[in-house]
Amino acid sequence: MKIAFHGAARTVTGSKHLITLKNGKKVLLDCGMFQGMGPETDDLNRDFGFDPAEVTYMVLSHAHIDHSGLIPRLVKMGYNGDIYCTPGTRDMTEILLLDSAEIQEDDVKFTNKKRANEGKPYVLPLYTVEDAKSAIRFLKPVNNYNTWINIDPDIQIMFTDAGHIVGAASVHLRITENGKTEQITFSGDIGRYNDAILKSPATFPQADYILIESTYGSTLHADAAPADAELLRYIKETCVEKRGKLIIPAFSVGRTQELLYALNKAQLNGTLPSVDIFVDSPLSTEATAVTKAHPEVFNREVSDVLKRDDDPFDFPGLHYVKSVDESKGLNFRKEPCVIISASGMAEAGRVKHHIANNIDEERNTILIVGYCEPQSLGGRLMRGAKEVSIYGTRYEVKAEVGVIRSMSAHGDYEDLSQWLACQNPTDIKKLFLVHGEYDVQVIFKNWLLKKGFLDIEIPERHYEIGLR
Repeated sequence: MKIAFHGAARTVTGSKHLITLKNGKKVLLDCGMFQGMGPETDDLNRDFGFDPAEVTYMVLSHAHIDHSGLIPRLVKMGYNGDIYCTPGTRDMTEILLLDSAEIQEDDVKFTNKKRANEGKPYVLPLYTVEDAKSAIRFLKPVNNYNTWINIDPDIQIMFTDAGHIVGAASVHLRITENGKTEQITFSGDIGRYNDAILKSPATFPQADYILIESTYGSTLHADAAPADAELLRYIKETCVEKRGKLIIPAFSVGRTQELLYALNKAQLNGTLPSVDIFVDSPLSTEATAVTKAHPEVFNREVSDVLKRDDDPFDFPGLHYVKSVDESKGLNFRKEPCVIISASGMAEAGRVKHHIANNIDEERNTILIVGYCEPQSLGGRLMRGAKEVSIYGTRYEVKAEVGVIRSMSAHGDYEDLSQWLACQNPTDIKKLFLVHGEYDVQVIFKNWLLKKGFLDIEIPERHYEIGLR
């Protein structure tokens, strides 16, 4: 048996890990899209590093596009098997893939107009809406966490709650070869043990091999100011004191719901200023509806709130923007307001237009509330860029750029360590660090060595290794 790392290897996007059995069967863990990787992004997304038609089974940890976004292309290129996931992941993945396909088509239309003027040949999208619809039919929900199911005479899978977003799971495989069974555990993305909305990550049986994400492997979220208090501070300073607009790039799944829940709590306890708040993302609207449809993932606090508030993601002054004309109308609005819009890295979607239209006024604030790939627009703003390019136009950064570091759906190094605490380190044959930046992973590796883990690797993209 061997495993190859075709994405999220020394980077945080493009999650794809391929297990090959001695009998030739192949199991793909995730099929994510690379995002925010600069000019090479498109080439990375067109080259899997393996033949999709040779994959026997696929297991999806959760719906985020950096884990699910290339599934339509996988199917288009020949994959014809089931894609195992949780019910929540199935519902979230459907809306995310359809949205991603629309973005692919729109981006290619824009690109091809430019190429036509330059006399260059047209390019094709990674996949179309029809490709996405075809791929969604392969999603096969597994109804129960913590239950082993047989997908093959030699392969069992089990999901445990990862606490990251609705439906997110860690994936466990029991693979039997030559009469010997070994367990491979893939963390997916690990959430936080004090998440505002979701249950904490669950424990799991002893594994032989573990693939663990390491996005915040050198960070302690508790070192940062409390997220709810920081959010209210930015609203008061920007909208009340400076009479400006607060633009918040936020992932449609997870982050937007966390923001709405925090704002709803502030409204319930009387600390939310009287200011209009707009959610300008059709996908965020759909994702919020899916979140409401899966109360089984809520933690005790949210369950208690539901006893006195039948919708913890809605409150007076909240407006969902539906049409493009409504979105454009926000650019002409003079009154202070909060605009929450996707994407979280500010790499696509309506938020890029809002940033472009508000970045050159000092009274406005752009508030980053999650991880941003360093090369993305959000990442450049976080690093203090004085000038940025948006849709080919250069903009001087005059607006304040704020960051709430403690508002993340990814666990920090203590959360990651707690997730591993149910394991005997000396029984782990090898631990692979995935989904992280290399310098962070080196720090996390040294931390884990002190915890007693003996054999830790940080694989590069397309690195393949045999598992003894």
